[in-house]
Amino acid sequence: MEFAYKPYFDPDIASLIERMHPPRVSIDNDCCPDCTLVKVDSANKHGILLEMVQVLTDLDLVISKSYICSDGGWLMDVFHVTDQVGNKITDESLVHYIQQAISMNRESSWEVQPSISRNMRPTHVSTEHTALEMTGTDRPGLMSEMSAVLAEMGCHVSAAVAWTHNTRVACIIYVADECNGGPITDPCRVARVQAQLESVVEAHHFNGERRSVRLACPVAGKTHTERRLHQLMAADRDYEACCSCSHDDDSEDEDINRNGKYAWESRKECDATHVKIENCKEKGYSIITIRSRDRPKLLFDTVCALTDMHYVVFHAAISSKGSKAMQEYYIRHKDGCTLDLEAERWRVTHCLIAATERRVSRGIRLDVSSENRIGLLSDVTRVFRENGLSITRAEIGTNGDRAVGTFYVKDTSGQNISRETMEMIQQEIGGTILVVDKPLDQPSETTLSSVCRRNSGDIQERPKFSLGSLLWSQLERFSSNFRPIKS
Repeated sequence: MEFAYKPYFDPDIASLIERMHPPRVSIDNDCCPDCTLVKVDSANKHGILLEMVQVLTDLDLVISKSYICSDGGWLMDVFHVTDQVGNKITDESLVHYIQQAISMNRESSWEVQPSISRNMRPTHVSTEHTALEMTGTDRPGLMSEMSAVLAEMGCHVSAAVAWTHNTRVACIIYVADECNGGPITDPCRVARVQAQLESVVEAHHFNGERRSVRLACPVAGKTHTERRLHQLMAADRDYEACCSCSHDDDSEDEDINRNGKYAWESRKECDATHVKIENCKEKGYSIITIRSRDRPKLLFDTVCALTDMHYVVFHAAISSKGSKAMQEYYIRHKDGCTLDLEAERWRVTHCLIAATERRVSRGIRLDVSSENRIGLLSDVTRVFRENGLSITRAEIGTNGDRAVGTFYVKDTSGQNISRETMEMIQQEIGGTILVVDKPLDQPSETTLSSVCRRNSGDIQERPKFSLGSLLWSQLERFSSNFRPIKS
């Protein structure tokens, strides 16, 4: 009989070690000429890497390179970061916030919030709102119909975010009762709102198609909004469509090399995303290599996927060069096992591909700023729908008496969006609309590079930071502590 020995784990002792040895954070602006080094030494625990990356990405900092080492119950991580325009992090209040936010847990880190400049973080908004979660099949006009129902039933949208990927959609909308400005607490009213929304979502679904609508009031604790969206889309199995074109766009190779390493690679040429998994038995790790197009928050999305699949990152090296990004992770499952089963390798590969693709939205990006009012989201999305535009991604929030949002839209007929259409949309919506960038496949002359104002013809240069970058810290505060979804 064989006996398996495992180290004794006492959660109280682990908590004591963490209290005795809190993370030590060092901000170094002297070592590298073109970036700031954020160095962290800390007792290791599951999820701490995601928490650190989350702090940096919530501030819209760009992580160009990272080295991660967390063997032996201790981690030593280094992040090379800059701001959105490539400058070092020199603002003292921002440096102080990073040090305190990483050193403390997520909930208490918000106590240092006021020290951050207002142009970096919007003012704090109450989190007492009802959270609406929806997943289902994407179709043009869906958000317009849902927001119209909410406005008709007296529900004021305080913030919202929506992602689309592989014909699936997931969105989180935070609403307040128009009567009291707080969460919807009447069970009968909650049931009526949910029933109306379910009717909208189910209108174009076939029998047996996956869809979900859920309303819940906030509970103790928080889950990051973007992480929750990853969880919703993974639970909706949007990653399955990543292999739907496997015979055309994917090539899968299996081989065992002379060193006994098992390599399995899935390549998706259409999105330039490559994931390779090797099992290194002599070192007891599974090695995951990801090559993809570089973009903001890529590291967060990858680490989020690995963490929610209950994998522990022991070593990692992340770098970017030009438009390409390379990520290499040495991982094990929380139970200490490597990725030995082919079905498990398939799932991890396609979940990572999906995690890198969800935030890549095609279409024209519109930054909208307008006076906040009841039914504003319904009006804006109705204008998009009536002009033949479909929303591929959206981020909406409020800041005092102003409402700001970022929408990625495309023409439902597949045509380029004309200047006349954009001007018509601006006239109907009002406020300020900034067309930030063009779709990947659309000529530059069909986009607007100026700020269009309803009562002004002023032309302004593109700002260094978009309105959309101001939303995520606010959206995060609306998050509730949703229970993890089991696949």
